[in-house]
Amino acid sequence: MPAGVHDPATPSGGNAYDRRVCAELPRLGLRVDERTVAGDWPRPDAAALAELARVLRESPDGSLVLMDGLVACAAPEVIVPEAESGRLRLAVLVHLPLADETGLDPADAAALDAAERRTLRAVPAVVATSGWAAERLVGHHGLDRRRVHVATPGADPAPPSRGSAGTATEAAPRLVCVASVTPRKGQYELVEALAAVADLPWGCDCVGGLGQDPAYVSRLRALIAELGLTDRVRLVGPRPPGPELDAYYDSADLLVLASHAETYGMVATEALARGIPVLATAVGGLPEAVGRAPDGDVPGVLVPPDDRTALTAALRHWLGDPGERHRARSAAHGRRAALTGWDATARGVAAALDRLGEDSREAA
Repeated sequence: MPAGVHDPATPSGGNAYDRRVCAELPRLGLRVDERTVAGDWPRPDAAALAELARVLRESPDGSLVLMDGLVACAAPEVIVPEAESGRLRLAVLVHLPLADETGLDPADAAALDAAERRTLRAVPAVVATSGWAAERLVGHHGLDRRRVHVATPGADPAPPSRGSAGTATEAAPRLVCVASVTPRKGQYELVEALAAVADLPWGCDCVGGLGQDPAYVSRLRALIAELGLTDRVRLVGPRPPGPELDAYYDSADLLVLASHAETYGMVATEALARGIPVLATAVGGLPEAVGRAPDGDVPGVLVPPDDRTALTAALRHWLGDPGERHRARSAAHGRRAALTGWDATARGVAAALDRLGEDSREAA
């Protein structure tokens, strides 16, 4: 895993997934030896590549090695020879295809894409965190579908949120966006859409790291000020799992996520686990994460990506129609009851690793 996976100052869905899988696999009888590799992944320097090579070299022959894609897919020069040797049983966990990050220089995106393809074609097993991601990896990189496995993120049980009604009498609806403040997460477009419904009562907290793209954060702050929303849109910084993040969810009436790319969208199920409906872009695996209530109703609303008009219309409908808010909340509570936990995620990962072991034994 990349160094920093346990750093509370840099929370991310990928880090949370890695940590939870490491914690859950031993409950299924697997012994887990966690290793982290320092470096600026997915753009490693020579020292980072050497450290990764050393970690793999020191792994005992025949070991099952599950590697975070942020590391493995950026280092085909290390991974491909190791895979070709057959000494280790290698699997790569892909959270987000490297070239799907928003704002990349085209040449940089192409280089990352080519590196990822070399790695994933070489290793015997790939674990994707959504059905959408699995299909994309198979189609885009030409992978054997039998080698690509799905293990969707789990959701921890949580008390139903009280929403704005639990914080003050006649309080304005509270929106929360839980995501690192980066171009891929679409906070700029979200703020533009919120400005278009400024005639309605609402407040919005953007909870997420501010250090990945300082220039973007500066642009976003300037936009908030320019649109006169400084008292309604707050960038509150990162909040690791725990009481502070729970408090933001507890006061929220709606999760909003205007992402341009998502492999799954764990915050959607985090919100739904509290009965909070979700307004999100229908991109990547987000429709999978949002899902449906047992009666087939969507627990919120999905809008086309990169469509500010649709996002604005959905916000206006939800904010202005009490019946729509009631419908979405009821559907969210239905979806809440159907969510699976991290034990199911670990079983999915373990099944992929077990199959990798079977393939190795068959080859022998």
